[in-house]
Amino acid sequence: MTESTLMPDGTWTVNETLRRHPEAVEIFNRFGIDACCGGAASIAEAAARDGADAAALLDALHALLAARMP
Repeated sequence: MTESTLMPDGTWTVNETLRRHPEAVEIFNRFGIDACCGGAASIAEAAARDGADAAALLDALHALLAARMP
C-alpha cells in the first residue's frame, strides 16, 4: 500500500477512517465529530455537519497518522 491509500481524505467516511485507524478517534473527538451515530458520513460531510474546519481536521488526522507510520 502506498501512503496515499493509508491517509484519509475528505471522501473517506468517519467509520472507514476509524476502521483503518482506530487511534483517529482522538482527533474526531477533539473536533467534535460524531463518530458514533454520524459515522457513515464522509469526513467532509461530518465536518460541515458538526461545525468543524474540514482542512484542519484532515491536517490533524494526517499529522497523527504520519507520526505513527513506520
